[in-house]
Parts: sequence; structure tokens; C-alpha cells
Amino acid sequence: MVERFSGPALEIMAGAKTAASHIPPLWALDATVAVNPYVGQAGEPLQVAAARLARVAGVRTVAERAHFKAKYDAHELSLGDLEASLAEVPELTMSVDELIAAMSAEVAAPETLPTIADLAEEVSDINWPDFVAERIGHWAAGHYDAGQALWPAPKTRVWLAWRSFAQRDLTPEIFGLTGFASRVASMSMSARGALTKCAEDMGITAEVSESYFHTLLMRLGGWAQLASGEAFRANLKGEGNNDITDLLTAKLVFEAALLARYENQIGARWKEVLEAHAQPIVPSQDDLIDAALQAAADHASARKLDETLCQTVPETDVAPDIQAAFCIDVRSEVFRRALEATGTNIETIGFAGFFGIAAAHNGFASDVTETRGPVLINTGADTVATDPDATDTLTRVARRVTRAWGRFRLAAVSSFAFVEATGPLYLGKLIRDSLAQRKPSLGTDPAPALAGDVSLEDRITMAAGILSAMSLKSGLAKLVLLAGHGAGVVNNPHASALQCGACGGHAGDVNARLVALLLNDPDVRAGLADKGLDVPADTLFVAGLHDTVTDEVTLYEADLPSGHAQKDTLASLKTALRQAAKVTRAERAPRLPRAKTADAVMERAKNWSETRPEWGLAGCSAFIAAPRARTAGRNLEGRSFLHNYTWQEDTEFGVLELILTAPVVVASWISLQYYGSSVAPDAFGAGNKLLHNVTGGIGVIEGNGGVLRGGLPWQSVHDGDKFMHDPVRLSVAVEAPREAITDILKRHPGVAELFDNGWLKLFVIGEAGGLAWRYTGKGQWTSMDGHTPPANIAAE
Repeated sequence: MVERFSGPALEIMAGAKTAASHIPPLWALDATVAVNPYVGQAGEPLQVAAARLARVAGVRTVAERAHFKAKYDAHELSLGDLEASLAEVPELTMSVDELIAAMSAEVAAPETLPTIADLAEEVSDINWPDFVAERIGHWAAGHYDAGQALWPAPKTRVWLAWRSFAQRDLTPEIFGLTGFASRVASMSMSARGALTKCAEDMGITAEVSESYFHTLLMRLGGWAQLASGEAFRANLKGEGNNDITDLLTAKLVFEAALLARYENQIGARWKEVLEAHAQPIVPSQDDLIDAALQAAADHASARKLDETLCQTVPETDVAPDIQAAFCIDVRSEVFRRALEATGTNIETIGFAGFFGIAAAHNGFASDVTETRGPVLINTGADTVATDPDATDTLTRVARRVTRAWGRFRLAAVSSFAFVEATGPLYLGKLIRDSLAQRKPSLGTDPAPALAGDVSLEDRITMAAGILSAMSLKSGLAKLVLLAGHGAGVVNNPHASALQCGACGGHAGDVNARLVALLLNDPDVRAGLADKGLDVPADTLFVAGLHDTVTDEVTLYEADLPSGHAQKDTLASLKTALRQAAKVTRAERAPRLPRAKTADAVMERAKNWSETRPEWGLAGCSAFIAAPRARTAGRNLEGRSFLHNYTWQEDTEFGVLELILTAPVVVASWISLQYYGSSVAPDAFGAGNKLLHNVTGGIGVIEGNGGVLRGGLPWQSVHDGDKFMHDPVRLSVAVEAPREAITDILKRHPGVAELFDNGWLKLFVIGEAGGLAWRYTGKGQWTSMDGHTPPANIAAE
């Protein structure tokens, strides 16, 4: 029977859909991808988002006031920064002196509006919020299991799967929720029908629905985010997915049942909650003050960047012998600076670490297809790693046995027997692991290749696009290194968060090797010449992998064509890489706990108990798209994404459009994930690594059940005494005409709103090398000296 819905019911469903859009997506642990936790609030400024998230989740959206007071006392915030911040929050009628005084004011923690489970707890002394979270989490861990369960759950729609589980689950009845199973059994087979019926029973109107449903989804934590991720991936493919609204319906069923159980005691309070949810979102005075203080910190960060870019450094016109392309990742900045300082006449290049090939990759002897590209785009090539000299059959069987054994020892039924029978046999392994004798395996597969029949013309077009996007249409050196990156660690559930974000949470070796093989192909070279791209016959492309834990770089020399003419240059590169690695480790060591020397950095990769093998992208604060000359020789402290870009070679600004809509957005997701995990760790952080349990192979929980935790662990942003990530919004500095940037933003409103609402700060680099113009929103620019230019005048 087809259910028909009235106008009010349709409005309720629209409220659920809007509430779901506020929830950020989450990826599983095997391919953790940084996500902007505020992606659902990108259409509103920080102060409005703060008011919204305070209501629905009781979390702060900026750091505590003491954080800004410490910055001001340390002279990191200037009076000019504070004045500029007040101009950015015009609703706040306050002087600079009053804003300084507000840093010392006591501010109450935001308090979320209660759910029915909260109200029921108050009158029953039963912890209903945790109980509901545990029951939904218990079911979701099995439903979304990614290979850990011995008996995987059948894959069906979320609502139908949960409905089937819940009508057989007697735990709510035991806890006092009499008749819960029969209530569930009587509900519609349609999630929309069940949702609207619960809303009707609870008195939820269209005006209330979005706000209250957002509250319920925030209480589901990582489970709601995981369901949002399913929808995100389905939308990329042009498919539909209702996991998150189905999950919301399950939560709502518990709410309706609890209201029916305790209505006499909580009915009046519930009406007050509904009235509060019906009110518009309006920032409080404290929200406005916090937004101004955050804006001041952002201005201070941009001011420091400007000072660094304006430094005078010696320049050279000598053509490089070696060019080394690294990912734009902030960790590459330190290594690039050290490599250029070796005196080997090396020029480094910054480009997104997937190197222009978004691949659906099958590793050697692997049954799993990995997305080796940005999650914002669909893969464009199928690739596979094979070894022509060996069969992968034995390796494939061995890996399947290992997976089966792992599932056996982790499964609920067999895990206790496993410990009883084989626990003593693991003593030797524990000793070896404790002595850090096991070296992580990273990037050791045979060479990858494009799968299927890819025509020569397609390969030439692919190669031409890559060289153009890297601003390498001409002037190529004798040797060009393409260095992907990854992190070699052991016993780390969040290891993929340390890998290459542009490669879908995997190491960048596959992409680098694919591009090097493509650009070394003689037939492709000949076709590039026909397209006007000058690739000298003796230029050699070599792929490498930069391990960001140890700063060692592996070169894939076996992939090189035999008899190449760059053996001496390759030897020079190896020497320079070793020297740069030592310098980089020495610079990184003081920031790492217990790493007193550069040598101690090396051991962290092998230490199975190390909670901070490296700092990842903590500290990221800027994205720069400009010629390398603007940043070379300047110490950017490993805080900047560096993308090579020369606008004079980009005649139609296609490369600029690609940079602003892809790498900049990826960088913003990374930056804001670190931001959210720092200022709101309870809502957007993964919690304490020491308490983590992996569930379903998809994520972590703290303890033995409940809410899945998304975001970054506390140990990734804090060293135990202080933050290692300064929560500022990313400064995006581009050397290009303002008019071209404005035109691109007009064509991409989703990107524009990030800048218009202040989630990213946009600047144009001027002829002198510093920040010359600041974007103020809605297509408007202001000179850094305070002069606002006519709208039709392009930047220098």
C-alpha cells in the first residue's frame, strides 16, 4: 500500500531532511578522510552557527576566553587585530577596551535543550540518554560492520533493519519501557510513515522539527555522521540514500515511547522545550564576542603570514638540475625547505598529492578497491598493482587467512576462547612489539598500472592536464621527482588520518608511480610535443614516497626505464634527500613529546604504544597558491599548504578554478576538522586514544558501547599541557587577479559561502609578495592598507 502524506507531514519530513544536512559525513577507519564538522553550517556566519550548536548540542564553537587572553598577554593579538575583528562583527557594539575586558569574563558553558530522554532521566533516575545511545550503537555496529563481525548482518535499509532488530530486543522492556517491542512491530514499514507518526504523537510541528531533529542527530554522534557519509558518497554517484533520516526515525521511536511512559511527569516541561525549539536562531551577546575574538585571532594569523611572505630572500635565475614535486600537505613544507637548502640546485613544487589521477585502485593480492583520490570527486581511472614475475595467489590466500583469523579472535563468540587457548603464544609478539622491533610496511606493492583499455590519446590528454595543472608546461629539469606521502605507523586505529588526504586517506605512492610511468612513456612524450608541451627527451620522472613519521623518502627506481641517462643526477638526489631528512627531523623533534633528539623521531614509527607518532597536520593555518619564488627560503613553520600556481600561464583561469574548488576545499575540511576537534572535542573529536575500542572495523567508541566518535583523537591536537593546533580559520592567499577569483566564486556558490561567511579567509598576494587585498564577502575586496577599490578593477 502506498502511503499518502498531508501538507504538515511533508513539512515534518522536510525538517528532517534539513536537520540531516547539518550533520557532517564520516569515513571508516581504513580510509579516514578529514571532514569539516561545520559543513552543514557553511551557509551562516560563525556567530549564528555558535547559537545553533549551543542549542542543539551544548558545545562551544570557539576556544575558551582564556585562550584569547593568553594570546593577548603574549602580544600575539594586537590592538589592530582587535579593531579589525570588531569591523567583521558589526552587530557587536563594543569598544576595543571592552572586548579586551571580555577576555577575562566568566562565561557559562552552552547548555543544550533537553531531549525527552533527558527529561525522563530526571524523573526516573534511569540514565535513559545513555541507554538509548547504547541500544542504537549496539545495533549500528553490526549493521555497518566492515569485516570485524564473524556473522555479518544482512544489508537492507536502515529503518527496516533496525525495526526488525528492535521488535525482538527485550532490553528496553527489562529497563522499564513496557511494550516497546510491540510498539515497534506496529509501526509502518516506511521510515517516513513512522517518523511522521512519532512526530504527531509528540506534538512536533514543522516549526520545531528541524531544530529538534538536529538535536537528536547530534546525540547520535558518529553514527549519524557515518550515515551522512553514506549519503555523501551516494550523492557523488547520483544515487539516493536515506540512512541518516532512517536512523533519526529509530531515535525518535525511543523518544515517543519515553514520552508515552512518563508523560504525566514531563508533559509540561516537554511543551516548554517545543516552544524553545520553535524560536529563531539568534546569536547572544557572548556569541558575538566570541566571534569577534576568533576573528582577531584569524587576523593575527594572517598578519604573521604577511610578515613572512614580505621577507627578502636571495633569488636565483639558475635553472634547476632537479625538480621535486611534493603534496601541498603542510608536512611537506618543512621537508621542501630543507631539500632546497642542501645546495644541490633543487626546485620544489607543490601539488595535490593524488597528482591529477583519482584512481579506484586494487592493491597487489587485494580484494578491496581503494579510492586513491579526493573524496569530493568521483574516481576517473581504474588501476591495479600486479607482479609479472610472480603470481599473487599465495599472497591473496595468506591475506584471506589472516583476515579470517583476525575476525575469529575479535568476534563476540570466539574471542574468550581465543584468549584462553592462544594467549600465552602471543607473549613473544608482545615482547617484540614492546621493544619496537616491527617496522611498518608502507608503499611496498609492485608497480601499479592503468586497468582496462586506455587509449594512447586518453593517456596523452591525462599527462597534458597533469603538467599544465602543475605549471610544468616548460622548463623541466633533467630529473623530476614526484613524491607522494604516507605515514608508517603500527597499532594505530587512526593511521589513515595521517596518510594523504588527497588520496582518500591512503599513502600517495600509487598516484606518484602512475604519473611517473605515464610521463616516462615514449609514446605519451611524443603526443605531448604535438600539444605544445616541451618535455626534453632526457628528462626523467621518478616516483617516491615521503614517510612523514621518519622523513625518509623511498625512490621507486625499479619503475624507471632501463638505460636512462640520469644516473648521476639520481645519485645527487638521493644524497640531498638524506640530508634534508636529517634537517627535517631535527626541526620536528622539539615539538614531539619525549623526542629529545632527531634520532628519537625514527623510533616512533615502530613503537606500538606511541599515541603521537607525529603531529599530522596540526597547526595548519594557511593555503598559498603562487609561484614557489613567493615562499622559497621563508620559514612557514610547517603550517602552510603550498600549491604552485603561475596565473600568467593560466590564460583562461581553468587551473585557478580547479585550485579554488578542489584543493582549497580539501584544505578547508582538514583545517576545520582540526579546529573542531580542538574547540569542541566532545562533539567533533574522537576522544581519548587510551580508552578507544574499535567497533565494526569502522570507527572507535570510548569504553564498551554507545556513541561512535568521529573527528580526531585528543592526542592529535593536544600534547597533555597545551594545544598543538592553534584553532584559527584558514587564510587562503592566492596570486591572481581579483576579478578572476571573483568570477570563479560567482560560478561556485558552495565555495563562495565558505568565504562569504568567514569560514575561510581569502587574500590576494601583490607584486611585493605580501598580502595586498582581503576579500570581505559578496564579491567585495579591501586593500590591506584600508582602501576599497572599485568593483571592476582587477588585482595586480
